[in-house]
Amino acid sequence: MSDTESLRQVALGRAPWSVWFGIVLLFALFGVIVLAIIGPAPRGSDFEEVRAKKRVENLKTVREEADKALTTYGWIDKTKGVARIPIERAVELTVAELAKQKPAPAGPIATPEAQATSGAPASTTAPAPATSPKPGSAQASPQAVAPAAPQGAAVSSPQPSPAAQAPPSPSPVKSP
Repeated sequence: MSDTESLRQVALGRAPWSVWFGIVLLFALFGVIVLAIIGPAPRGSDFEEVRAKKRVENLKTVREEADKALTTYGWIDKTKGVARIPIERAVELTVAELAKQKPAPAGPIATPEAQATSGAPASTTAPAPATSPKPGSAQASPQAVAPAAPQGAAVSSPQPSPAAQAPPSPSPVKSP
């Protein structure tokens, strides 16, 4: 009995050939629909050649418009009085305008070393202290430390020595 039962399961478990034929027919129908949709679309070189021709024509028109704008007179905004002139004429006008201007003479260039040794008047700011002040302690200004001058006498502020004004020179460092 088990043999007949297993044969029935195999026979009933397999799909009949008509089902397989239907599945193949559906795939074929799907392929025909896809070809019908994609078939009329432009392909390959024809489509690209047409697009290339359009791009070349557009490039020609843009270059012609740019050439016209650079070589002719015309209004940009007539209400504001703004006009365009040919580029060659603009260059001529600019060169003529620059030729009329007298260049400003260049003055002598002063280096920092020359300023320090030339005895220039001291700057309005005091030189930085050699050590930093301690927090909480007040640092006295040179004017506060100076004794009071008698009336009618000229008051002069103390000038730092030229050695104090000169920047420290770098000392040679010996490497081991």
